[in-house]
Amino acid sequence: MRRGAALAGTVALATLAACGNAATDDEATTAADATPTGAATASGDSSPAGTSDATSTASGPVIIDNCGLQVTVDAPPQRAVTMNQSATEVMLALGLEDRMAGTAYLDDAVLPQFADAYATVPVLSEAYPSQEALLDAEPDAVYGAYPSAFQPDAAGDRAELHELGVSTYLSPAACPDKAPDEPLEIETVWQEIQDIGAIFGATDQAAALVEQQRSDLAEAVAAADDMSSTTVMWWDGGTDAPSVGACCGAPGMIMNAAGLQNVFADIEGNWADVSWEQVAERDPDVIVLVDAEWSTAEEKRDTIESTPGARELPAVADGRFVEVPFSATTPGVRNVRAVADLITGVEGLQ
Repeated sequence: MRRGAALAGTVALATLAACGNAATDDEATTAADATPTGAATASGDSSPAGTSDATSTASGPVIIDNCGLQVTVDAPPQRAVTMNQSATEVMLALGLEDRMAGTAYLDDAVLPQFADAYATVPVLSEAYPSQEALLDAEPDAVYGAYPSAFQPDAAGDRAELHELGVSTYLSPAACPDKAPDEPLEIETVWQEIQDIGAIFGATDQAAALVEQQRSDLAEAVAAADDMSSTTVMWWDGGTDAPSVGACCGAPGMIMNAAGLQNVFADIEGNWADVSWEQVAERDPDVIVLVDAEWSTAEEKRDTIESTPGARELPAVADGRFVEVPFSATTPGVRNVRAVADLITGVEGLQ
């Protein structure tokens, strides 16, 4: 849940528009009817690296190579459990709440348009449930956004769950073998939505959602000013050593899509711990403050305004901050709206 009042000079990012409800579930669609989906890059070319490939035949199951593990789904799951907010919101955006036996681990309140549907889904745990608690819900599928969802103290090993008859899916953006210098592309996020649509027999809903998001992103970028020379630091947390968006995770993807320069784009990985001296040397034009319950945007602003070497930066002195909720920094249905709102926020500061 987000907390902390809006700050003067801080532009708060809005939540995803109602495009997440672009379609409702088609109960008549089955996994056998699912059209093949393939990983794609931003150019639309097929590429297996860091993503997943879903295939099906007219009489066979959906088979997905997901983060190096083959996932075979004979029929659309009826009792899925989602681990992490972005996984939960993808399911809700596709109208699949009636296929959810449980959910766990929110970072923020769910998007308003999903609140009623979310209220119908049992919450197994505020954080990760134990495997025992998970299996008590009798799931036939577990969908996680982070590898930590499948650690021994959570759902457990994916292959072992498969042996128990429980299918699993991990967000392709979080594949453990993803190269640290491989930038995340929005196409990978959309491929995830399409994979989930194939698994749950909701290909039409997934296609409609991706099409709407493509349109929304194209419209936002087309209407934007030229900000290619504007530099941005995306600050997630940390005070002595600030954790910032590096080259290749969701923050880098969002900044790139918005046409902005990430001042730490030369550092590999999704996130990187840097020093305040490095921040001062790179002198960003705008600073994004990630608002999380455990590290609020207000706390970050108080910190940077009192840190020698950083408080003198023009961006700090002039209050050039844009606030984003933590949940927007995880690959999922919020990312396109985050791009649009980042554009609006930065334009409002110029």
